[in-house]
Amino acid sequence: MSRLPRAAAWAAAASGAAALAYPRVLELALQYNLRRLRAGDPEPLLRFDAQDVRFRFPGTSSWACELTSKEELRGWLRQFVDIGLQLHADEVVVKGPPWNTTVCIRCSDHLTTPDGTRVYENRAVIWGRIAWGLLREYEVYEDTERSLALDAWLATRSG
Repeated sequence: MSRLPRAAAWAAAASGAAALAYPRVLELALQYNLRRLRAGDPEPLLRFDAQDVRFRFPGTSSWACELTSKEELRGWLRQFVDIGLQLHADEVVVKGPPWNTTVCIRCSDHLTTPDGTRVYENRAVIWGRIAWGLLREYEVYEDTERSLALDAWLATRSG
């Protein structure tokens, strides 16, 4: 076997190993970013967003929006953090190459008062598209009736 085919075989093996590691690396980064979000710091999560990220949260609750920039998303996440919502990724699915990656996250979120009362709980799926390490767009699908119930509870706290 000449050196060239052996080098090509090693390059192909290394490329294959990187392709296998890519989904796991994205999942670990996401889990870290969500831990930081739960601790009140949305910045690590925002570092993965493109400047012109598109974010959609369908429905009629106060959370519903269609945002088109990282700055708009920063404000939305700040509200999320300020009331103390806790988001946990239960399962992360990553598909595709680094230049066209689809990510799907099955997650749960909740809000617990300082006295330990769970006032909100929901499950969601987040679908997104990543290109070269930057989140380009994502959308959240969750039980919108529960989002409205959270709005109602929050209204009793601020009024």
